[in-house]
Amino acid sequence: MLFGIPLSELVWLAAALLAAGAATGILAGVFGVGGGAVIVPILYELFTVLAVPEEVRMPLCVGTSLAVIIPTSWRSFNAHRRKGAVDMSIVKIWAVPVVLGVVFGSLVARYAPADVFKTVFVVVAGVSSFRLLFGRDNWVISTTLPGQLAMRAIGVVIGVLSSLMGIGGGQLSNLFMTFYGRPIHQAVATSSGLGLLISVPGALGYIYAGWPKAMEFPGVAALQPPLALGYVSLIGFILFVPTSIWTAPMGARLAHALPKRRLEVAFGLFLALVCLRFAVSFFEGT
Repeated sequence: MLFGIPLSELVWLAAALLAAGAATGILAGVFGVGGGAVIVPILYELFTVLAVPEEVRMPLCVGTSLAVIIPTSWRSFNAHRRKGAVDMSIVKIWAVPVVLGVVFGSLVARYAPADVFKTVFVVVAGVSSFRLLFGRDNWVISTTLPGQLAMRAIGVVIGVLSSLMGIGGGQLSNLFMTFYGRPIHQAVATSSGLGLLISVPGALGYIYAGWPKAMEFPGVAALQPPLALGYVSLIGFILFVPTSIWTAPMGARLAHALPKRRLEVAFGLFLALVCLRFAVSFFEGT
């Protein structure tokens, strides 16, 4: 026994998280993403195998994903900023509204049923999948961004949805900026600036939101301190980050060997399968 948990269960949990982190790194490298679009569905399947109850499974995945995103988003933002690719004027407009949205989303997470998290993920990932599979370069609403009031409102929406999905905001802000005529490289670089704004308060919010749940589920090892703080799996964070960083270059090398359009289709299909998986779980009750 360790921390009151059978050693065999701890070993299985650690091995599963290491393998999940490695798989995430490869997929993130192949598809050019580093956030929850990959992390959340992989953690969901892992926590399903580990018999984490449905009531806390999805928020545990989301909170852990936000914590994992913290170091990756920091590295990504600094790299893009050094190259001068980040539009800091947009980041500054979105900074406060995004954080407010994340705080609100974290409060929702404390009381929302599991299906809320799945629904948000399915809708946003479904729109992203459709855009990747069927979108065209001429799908542009305007060549100029909306006014500051509308931009701030959009920032709040991005914060709320990102905190409920466990993503760094890149999917949402990329969609928005490309619909307004911004080049994809600038959209990706600027979106990286949202990573820390979303992941740090988001992870702290999920610690707060999930803190009472550990007492409600004393038999769930993956939810108990010191393996977890609220809805953030500390062992998941510690084991996920190194293996995902190690395998990401392997996925990146594979990505460079494939045409851009093929990657878009592959990631679009991946998101579509994730949406289908979560949609099926509504009816399974698992």
